[in-house]
Amino acid sequence: MRPRNLFSFVLLLMLSMPLQAAVSDDEFKALRAEFAALAQRLNALEAENAELKAANAQTIKDVAVSREQVASLEKRKSSASWTETIKWKGDFRYRYENIDEEDRDDRDRNRIRARAALIAKLPDDVEIGLGLATGGDDPVSTNQTLGGGGSTKDVRLDLAYANWGATEELNIIGGKFKNIFYRPSKHGLIFDGDFNPEGVGVVFKKDWFFANVGGTWLESDTKGDNDSYSWGGQLGYKGSIAGAKVTAGAAYYNFDTEGKGVFFGDDDEFFGNSFVCADPDDLGSCVYEYDYNIVQGFAEVSMNVADMPVTVFADYVVNDDADDEDTGYAVGIKVGKTKGWGTWQLGYTYQDLEADAVFGLITDSDFGGGGTDGEGHIFKGSLGINKRWSVGVTYFANEIDENAGNEHDYDRIQIDTKFKY
Repeated sequence: MRPRNLFSFVLLLMLSMPLQAAVSDDEFKALRAEFAALAQRLNALEAENAELKAANAQTIKDVAVSREQVASLEKRKSSASWTETIKWKGDFRYRYENIDEEDRDDRDRNRIRARAALIAKLPDDVEIGLGLATGGDDPVSTNQTLGGGGSTKDVRLDLAYANWGATEELNIIGGKFKNIFYRPSKHGLIFDGDFNPEGVGVVFKKDWFFANVGGTWLESDTKGDNDSYSWGGQLGYKGSIAGAKVTAGAAYYNFDTEGKGVFFGDDDEFFGNSFVCADPDDLGSCVYEYDYNIVQGFAEVSMNVADMPVTVFADYVVNDDADDEDTGYAVGIKVGKTKGWGTWQLGYTYQDLEADAVFGLITDSDFGGGGTDGEGHIFKGSLGINKRWSVGVTYFANEIDENAGNEHDYDRIQIDTKFKY
């Protein structure tokens, strides 16, 4: 018997004598039965209290476990948040190349291109990008020729920008960034695919309408009196017409170059553009003869023909500032699409680019050896190994130096294997 119950029983015995004198036997029996029931209820309450204490102890233990689980989930969430806001992407290409230029020795070389970019997503729809690439300081090429006895190769800053999504339709970009201007079929009539502007850009897209406005520093340092800021604007339509995907538009670009010296390369390296020299014996006195106020019109149409993707495009440019040799155009077709094992694509482009049609420094660096003042054909073919690996062949059959009166053949073959990650 528990102490509390024993005390109650003794108390009952002590009171029983005087109680018996005051009440009858039946009343005393009833009172004792009522007391026994009360004691039983008390025992039940004590048992229930013990169970509640045990349950409370288990609850405290469960809360501690839950806190540990929450802390673990928070840690995992933080880790997941990092992977969701910071990403790496890039590509690698190995190339064998043969160049056969008339009246010059054939040239063979092996080249690599490796690019990697770190992209960070910040609050308020801000993206920060930092990219590195192989190659030297060429503004339109990140290729690195192999050799030099296995010497280490250059890796340089390729991207460094901030991109703010001001609204769902509007982005504002500043720094060194990917070219925002639409290039039909990714062809390099005006801009080489490796050219990354350095300045600011505004991109607007809403429904079928798009507009791109941007500027780039050809030279921002006023020390050499050769500073030049160039800009451009592009308006276009992107939608569907009769089941075909259509992109069409017009653009105007202003390159402030007249009277300026070269921005890259040797003193007389104007990449096919016209130039004049104050002193023919002093190459440092040579400057661009014209500005490049380029008006562009372009169109691209993609559709399925017999279940095969087909894309055709046309691109036309004219430089309003030049007196002559001021126009250029490219037309082309692509059949198929390389996107996995066994898939393939074939392409053909014809281009005619007069000497002062575009700013030669930043046009396609492969066609005719780079720069302007050339015409000819481009044949392409590629085969998919998997979604991120493909092999391809490109053949340039061009004629260059038309304006200089030294027209000659220029043939170039490139064999590539490419990987993306």
